[in-house]
Amino acid sequence: MAQVGSLSAEIETLNHVLSLVEAFRAFDADNDGRITEAELGGIMGSLGYNASEQEVRAMMQQGDKNKDGLLSINEFLELNTKELETGNLANALSAAFEALDEDGNEILTGEELHEVVANLGLGLSLEKCHNIVASLDVDGDGAVSLDEFRLIVDSLL
Repeated sequence: MAQVGSLSAEIETLNHVLSLVEAFRAFDADNDGRITEAELGGIMGSLGYNASEQEVRAMMQQGDKNKDGLLSINEFLELNTKELETGNLANALSAAFEALDEDGNEILTGEELHEVVANLGLGLSLEKCHNIVASLDVDGDGAVSLDEFRLIVDSLL
């Protein structure tokens, strides 16, 4: 079983990534999964970073891997999570999702997430698990698809 300190760090990391996803979605006005340089500046400000226009431009250039002038949510998460030590959490979450998908429907609910994190020894309440699912639920169906979940796991690898 993992140590309490490492579990706390993993939960903190997950919360950080979820806050990044929530901020991205809040500033992605047309919900196309891509943001402009101006929207990136707004996100950084909402997260408490007072980045200059020059710093935002440099971040945009660094993160925009396909050079389309926009940051996808994947590019944004990669840019903002690359220095986190998150491999263990990502592996645990990926294995947990696969374990839940016994019926092959590739859907995760708040209740299922709560059951898995409890089995992993992570102290997340059912309410927090519902909030996590809601923050990842792109299509509003009350559950997270495998693709939606992979977005977070990929950002942690």
